Amino acid sequence: MARNKYNVDEDLETGFNLDYLKRLLSYMKPYKSKIITSVILMLISSSIALLGPIIIKTALDNYIPNKDIKSLVLISIIYVMMFITIAIIMKHRMYTMGEVGHKILVDMRYDLFRNLQYVPFNYYDSRPHGKILVRVVNYINSLSDILSNGFVNLIADMVTLVMAIIFMSFLSIKLTLVTLIGIPILMVVMMSIKSAQRKAFQRVSSKQSNLNAYIHESINGIRVTQSFSRKKESMDIFKELCAECSDSWMKAVKLNFLVWPSIDTISVISIALIYIFGILVFRSSISLGLLTAFVSYVWIFWSPITNIGNFYNTLINAMAYLERIFEAMDEEPEYDKKDAIELKNVKGNVEFKDVYFEYEKDIPILEDINMNIKAGEKIALVGPTGAGKTTIVNLLSRFYRIKSGEILVDGIDINDVTLKSLRKEIGVMLQDPFVFSGTIMDNIRYGRLDATDEEVIDAAKIVRADDFIREFKDGYNTFLNEQGNGLSVGQKQLISFARVLLSDPKILILDEATSSIDTETEALLQEGIEELLKGRTSFVIAHRLSTIVNSDKIMFIGEKHILEEGTHNDLLNKKGLYYSLYKSQYLEI
Repeated sequence: MARNKYNVDEDLETGFNLDYLKRLLSYMKPYKSKIITSVILMLISSSIALLGPIIIKTALDNYIPNKDIKSLVLISIIYVMMFITIAIIMKHRMYTMGEVGHKILVDMRYDLFRNLQYVPFNYYDSRPHGKILVRVVNYINSLSDILSNGFVNLIADMVTLVMAIIFMSFLSIKLTLVTLIGIPILMVVMMSIKSAQRKAFQRVSSKQSNLNAYIHESINGIRVTQSFSRKKESMDIFKELCAECSDSWMKAVKLNFLVWPSIDTISVISIALIYIFGILVFRSSISLGLLTAFVSYVWIFWSPITNIGNFYNTLINAMAYLERIFEAMDEEPEYDKKDAIELKNVKGNVEFKDVYFEYEKDIPILEDINMNIKAGEKIALVGPTGAGKTTIVNLLSRFYRIKSGEILVDGIDINDVTLKSLRKEIGVMLQDPFVFSGTIMDNIRYGRLDATDEEVIDAAKIVRADDFIREFKDGYNTFLNEQGNGLSVGQKQLISFARVLLSDPKILILDEATSSIDTETEALLQEGIEELLKGRTSFVIAHRLSTIVNSDKIMFIGEKHILEEGTHNDLLNKKGLYYSLYKSQYLEI
């Protein structure tokens, strides 16, 4: 079902869009006062720096020839104080923009992570989780430079550039025109490599995403890797992915490095032309001080151009990451309708009407699913692996969007109610138990955060988890990591069961809930389950048919439809698909 894996490059589903840059700038609005202050300070700093060549010209043309030592000392002190002032301003600006840049990254990461909390499950099904993780961490981190210094420096550099041209024009219009000859040439160079740069860095982001996806997968599967002694094969794959990352990076960097050498070469040529024209062509009207001051301004003129060129490089690189960040941020979440209502006083009646569902376009998984379950009924879903049993209960929880049909709870379409109120009334016990990093008490309380310790313990007792929890030295305060090391799969399942029980749902979904629990514990747990099911509508998915023989209704799912429906005895008497499945488990029938 996944359309992407660790060794498949991701294709951007949306093209280059300048609106992404506008959206990035919108994240700067809350900090505009600090940014404006930094821009003003940068402009002051640049203005002070532009006075330097004038001071040098005055010293060379006036004070040194006239041996005016007093004025020379005074102007030297002023010159030193100028650069001390510039250093102080730069320190303040770097600290302020560093703080602003970091806060913007936090805001962007929060918005992205928040959207990931609401997107449907098919978003996670369709790509390795490592490729999602790299967007939240690495890609957003890559924007640090452009947010901390890039835009502020760009404004300051552009103003400095204009002011440098004004000062140069004030000294000599002719030499200024000579200086500007290189600008059109530089623009041609930069525009000619723009498209190639963007594509190159898109490829870099894809290869980094692939590598991150494999690292994530490899760490999650490290037990299997070591169990089958596949460490060498794992390292070979890792080495290949690293090589692809390196190759893509080097190709991108080669394009990047065309910019600053071009600026450097053109600037040196322009300065050489200044000396040639200043000494050989315009020597009668150019003094030594003026020529020295003008060359200083030329260096100042090319410095912001170099900075703007570097910013251009950084921006092109950042756009490759921005496209993927905003692509994930724009993934359509499972949202509530504007007029969605709260689902209240739920009884537990559930109805499926002509439900049609597909994970991938034009490849149906379920067709014409119809069922009518009364409040308090226990419904068992059976059938071969991959028939769509889990999909049915996932649709009830609105984890996926159906293509057509209706799913009703107490006669209300689940698409017309708020997602929070719907899932509050549905307790889901998944086949693969998951524990969060934290104490056992915290893990169970995750089902209802306002539950007291006594309520948590009562829930654990009902599902027969209390006994093994108290065997730990710290009991309910035993700390677990996200892998639940130190717990058996069955124990993790019992903790998950207690979590669901604590949430006190009106509709209960048990997806292979007892598959990892030993027979003795299951027998005890069954007592708790039966107590839990009283007054609740329940959907039970189980391969061990002994656990569902007392269901009010059993539905055999296969070939995209409900093929059989009835009680245990009814279906046995039909001697159809359910009969064959039951017979395969209990040969004595």
